[in-house]
Amino acid sequence: MRRAIFAALAAIMLGNAPGSPVVNPAHAEMAMYYEVTGVSDDDMLKMRAGAGTGYRVIAGFPNGTVFRVHSCEQTGSTRWCRVSLRQARGLKGFVSWAYLKEHKSGS
Repeated sequence: MRRAIFAALAAIMLGNAPGSPVVNPAHAEMAMYYEVTGVSDDDMLKMRAGAGTGYRVIAGFPNGTVFRVHSCEQTGSTRWCRVSLRQARGLKGFVSWAYLKEHKSGS
């Protein structure tokens, strides 16, 4: 049930987001766009209320979701990025940058 809710929320907010321009996650301070990748088919990337797994989950997003990355910070062994959805800028939180990659325009 929880997965279905996350999927529905993501589908409503994404619109045509997967075709958005994205750049290298190493330049996160530049407030650019990044695509979710590497999440297993039966899971989703969790957007959290803070930089760490101890924070509550706001929503889950499948591969192909495009975020605007505003900044990143290292917390323990994980780099967390403060993001917002490209198509729903009011939805903000933190995701692990290990699941973000460069997305070529038009692909």
